[in-house]
Amino acid sequence: MNDDNRYGDITEFIDGVLTTIGKETLTGDELALFNDEVVANFRDYVNPGFLEYRKSVADDGNYAAVEWRSSSPNTLMDSRGNTYIDCLGGFGIYNVGHRNPAVLKAVRQQMDKQPLHSQELLDPLRALLAKVLAQLTPGGLQYSFFTNSGTESVEAALKLAKGYQASRGKTTVISTTGAFHGKSLGSLSATAKSVFRKPFMPLVPGFRHVAYGDIDAMRKIVADCATVGDDVAAIILEPVQGEGGVIVPPADYLPAIRQLCDDEGIVMILDEVQTGFGRTGRMFACEHYGVTPDILCLAKSMGGGVVPAGAVVATEELFSTLFENPFLHTSTFGGNPLACAAALATIKELIDNDLPGAAAEKGKVMLDRMIALKDEFPDLILEARGQGLLMAFEFQENDIGYAFSKGMFDRGVLVAGTLINAKTVRIEPPLTITLDQCHQVMDTARAVLQEVRNSL
Repeated sequence: MNDDNRYGDITEFIDGVLTTIGKETLTGDELALFNDEVVANFRDYVNPGFLEYRKSVADDGNYAAVEWRSSSPNTLMDSRGNTYIDCLGGFGIYNVGHRNPAVLKAVRQQMDKQPLHSQELLDPLRALLAKVLAQLTPGGLQYSFFTNSGTESVEAALKLAKGYQASRGKTTVISTTGAFHGKSLGSLSATAKSVFRKPFMPLVPGFRHVAYGDIDAMRKIVADCATVGDDVAAIILEPVQGEGGVIVPPADYLPAIRQLCDDEGIVMILDEVQTGFGRTGRMFACEHYGVTPDILCLAKSMGGGVVPAGAVVATEELFSTLFENPFLHTSTFGGNPLACAAALATIKELIDNDLPGAAAEKGKVMLDRMIALKDEFPDLILEARGQGLLMAFEFQENDIGYAFSKGMFDRGVLVAGTLINAKTVRIEPPLTITLDQCHQVMDTARAVLQEVRNSL
């Protein structure tokens, strides 16, 4: 095929896609063709493995629920018109709800001016957002480096900590079992699950893992590292482990880690990619414990569910590592004008509507009901736990968790398991979820649990 024919086929295909995007609804025939095309292209050009893992895929792999649009701040609609209460939230990106009007307005206005920056002139929104983050984050966190994702934020934080400690001869980084910090080589070195790590060994050297929530184990490994000359540069933690199964640490754990870092000259990195921006009932989860890290990692919901956005916020002392040469770590798209506009509007929505407070209130309502379900179905549920609107059921067996997730999907509620703890299914709705929807989700959960019990 010559280039003219190949390009003609490509542009004709794209024309069809753009026409489809422009339609509010599809006819029955259009829906069938659209679904068939999406499933076939996932199989042939994305990854056929996804068709085996998605609850929305039929047993024969020939039909899947195809995402079409947000139908309200808290619901999604598939291409066949089925509506789902979103208790998955894109793994925590929709804190201010789907298609938040204020966030969309800010992004559209900036798009009309300049979607991306020149890389030479000073881009104003990056500076303005950095000031807001310095005001919003706790303690002496002041300087921001902007990213496009949580993994990038963790990478930047690790480099910042290592750069700061280089002259001190400290190179070891301690993470925890059950941790999830991303899947690039650096962040994967801090992540804990062996199935993600083993295919890519050796990873970045100098990483150690210790039991999460165990301050005595942390003190011991720091001492052991010092004994053999592998002095600890940084400790990286999630204030609540998300992918590890929504693990809430003992109340004295983070303050004790902060004290240990102060005593030993260790950089404390908190990964609030999932817990930040109101998710746990405070603007940042570390505020529950009165702790400020040296470096804070942010992403996911920072872009309001509209534009990918992330940041690393650090103290002046830590960030000064980059003052002499600001090009030691850079990102072409990090801090772009659209992302900054989205983040500014998102933060205003969080404050104006007290969404952290809403997460605390509605999270208590849902968690109380989840605990009651755990007591009613002890043969199925091992534990119900959470903080704010980051909650989870841990089931007795992996298969029970999958059956529960599939049953919820079939009844119009999206939930999903966690990447590190396969028995755990998280419930993580937008912070805008209504009380009626909270109870609807829990009523559905009870019906599904009864169905699962009857099937065993």
